[in-house]
Amino acid sequence: MIKKAVLPVAGFGTRFLPASKATPKEMLPIIDKPLVQYAVEEAINIGIEEIIFITSEEKYSIEKHFQKNELIEKKLVLSGKSEYVDKLNPKIFSKVSFKYIIQEKQNGLGDAVLQAESAVGGESFAVLLPDDLFFSEKSCLSQLVETYSRTSTSVIAVNKIDKKNIHKYGVIKPGKEEFGAILVDDIVEKPTADEAPSDIAVCGRYIFTSSIFKFLKKTSADKSGEIQLTDAVRSLLISENVHAKIYDGEKFDCGSKKGFVHATIALALRDESISHDIKKIIKEIS
Repeated sequence: MIKKAVLPVAGFGTRFLPASKATPKEMLPIIDKPLVQYAVEEAINIGIEEIIFITSEEKYSIEKHFQKNELIEKKLVLSGKSEYVDKLNPKIFSKVSFKYIIQEKQNGLGDAVLQAESAVGGESFAVLLPDDLFFSEKSCLSQLVETYSRTSTSVIAVNKIDKKNIHKYGVIKPGKEEFGAILVDDIVEKPTADEAPSDIAVCGRYIFTSSIFKFLKKTSADKSGEIQLTDAVRSLLISENVHAKIYDGEKFDCGSKKGFVHATIALALRDESISHDIKKIIKEIS
């Protein structure tokens, strides 16, 4: 079973400046919950026991957020607001351990995942990119775990993308369908629409066997000086099968301002305490 999850959160959050200057992008709230917490909860809910953050020294607020705050909890209880205690200190956080590894230089997603090698050991593990926010009856990570349990291979979450946006993603060349998933024949990082081998693109959830570390070490930096996770997966395909699971559910790209606002509006409309007012506001604006 998958017991460890890696969350790369060391990026600069450039597209969210100046908001991300002092507050990590991953800590920006979708309604009343930081973006990163959605990914952490998704991991915990499938049985993850250790969350490994690949972070930077500037992002100490992420560590603080996942620590228990007994002082505020006491004040809430004394003021008769006990119903907020589990929002402040969720019980599910007590079920897991949190580890923080500093990525000295932001050398790409592949390098970030490689930083977790010693913490992961020889186990298979999950990778969650907090920028991608998923909603479905069965979580994205849970869908990947089902495929992993049938195949014992690395599994990548994918979805179908409009060709005009395909250049933003890693894209697979699909092979045969098996075990309710797609066998990956090839994978390409950010191809042009003409070069893309399909319209099936990688989204931010993965399960990897520990073999991925060997290939990450051999992966050369690209033109931008970054080590791409996609390139390491492509090398992994030479020696191991990799499966892609088409994600069944909604996905919001909260790494972009458009996706962040989209997710905020969508969740606001589902929040019974504010949805009526939000609908009125939207009508007034439009």
